[in-house]
Amino acid sequence: MPYNCISIIGLGYIGLPTAAVFASRNKQVVGVDISQHVVDTINAGKVQIVEPGLELMVEKAVNKGFLRAVIAPEPADVFLIAVPSPFLARTSNDLIPKPDLSYIESAARAIAKVLKKGDVVILESTSPVGTTEKMAEWISEERSDLTFPQTHGAQSDIRIAYCPERVLPGNIISELIENDRVIGGMTESCSKAAIDAYRVFVKGNCVKTNSRTAEMTKLTENASRDVGIALANELSIICDSLDIDVWELISLANLHPRVSILQPGPGVGGHCIAVDPWFIASKSPDDANLIKEARIINDKKPFWVLEKVNLSIEKIMLINSLENSTDISIACYGLAFKPNIDDLRQSPATLIAKEIIKFHTGSVLLIEPNIDELPLELKGGELCGLSEGLARADIHLLLVDHNEFKDVRPSCGEVIDTRGIWR
Repeated sequence: MPYNCISIIGLGYIGLPTAAVFASRNKQVVGVDISQHVVDTINAGKVQIVEPGLELMVEKAVNKGFLRAVIAPEPADVFLIAVPSPFLARTSNDLIPKPDLSYIESAARAIAKVLKKGDVVILESTSPVGTTEKMAEWISEERSDLTFPQTHGAQSDIRIAYCPERVLPGNIISELIENDRVIGGMTESCSKAAIDAYRVFVKGNCVKTNSRTAEMTKLTENASRDVGIALANELSIICDSLDIDVWELISLANLHPRVSILQPGPGVGGHCIAVDPWFIASKSPDDANLIKEARIINDKKPFWVLEKVNLSIEKIMLINSLENSTDISIACYGLAFKPNIDDLRQSPATLIAKEIIKFHTGSVLLIEPNIDELPLELKGGELCGLSEGLARADIHLLLVDHNEFKDVRPSCGEVIDTRGIWR
């Protein structure tokens, strides 16, 4: 079935690139976002996020009339929901954080008002198992005049499916097009309709399954990586106590043909790996034991790094007979959750920098080449360039292995390298 108009709900790191790629195939695309600033920016042919190749693609699509942004949903043939799926505020009694599905529910109820028979609704937001079914219920509550898969199966008026994004920030455009997609419909006909929509631009395989399995697939992919990183992070702590170079250790262990240990770091960040395993644990709290333990290990790693910073402060104070740390400058190299991007979401580097600003009385220099201004949570820190940080700091804390940091190394001062590039 030909789909002439695509509506993307949520124009963030996934929604906007997806809208741009659809529009590049000469499809009419209506992007929807609750932020007037985002809407105005896109309609001016600009972008509010950093992603290679995205701004040029958006500019072309807007100028050719294939992409426009609005505040409220309009009629379309396919609705793709790519809104945040964070956690509710965690209390002291919450061993496992509870998912916040309010953004998905709001989006579902909003598009329900403009749905017509034959439309396709696809959820892309990473979600706990069963969320696609919940979304179908929310939509059906708004539109009793239409039929849905949960009650009418293959004969439903509206097709509903789940398809998780599987892209790497910094390479999103290419991966949207080239990567395989797992597409899970609530019925066989829902899967087929969703596949037809993605085939507009996807060159990879579109692998068909059901919505629950598709939801669990995305969560499993990131839980697997989280568990692997937890092993590396735990090894780094053990090796530090035993005076062993963890990076040398891992490189030697990886010489085994069936061993592939990941690299340690200051924690785990981003909107996927640091979040998705908790969605599994929230649904199966008594069974997801390894997954929970990996999350705990990785969540604790930033505080281990902070202990190393405190030890370095104490060392400098002792050597220089200082009564306080006011004259000690600390440089944090990198704030993003991964190399060579501007995304600070769930970043352990940002968390570490924020905590240092709280307890340290001296200067905290923040070197992040991919941003122009600091977020409010880092108020009190000083955004500066690489050369200035290298020249001024007494403690050099490498948190993100940006390309800019790989060819330099501090010539003096205490060095804490959480990524192993200044060893």
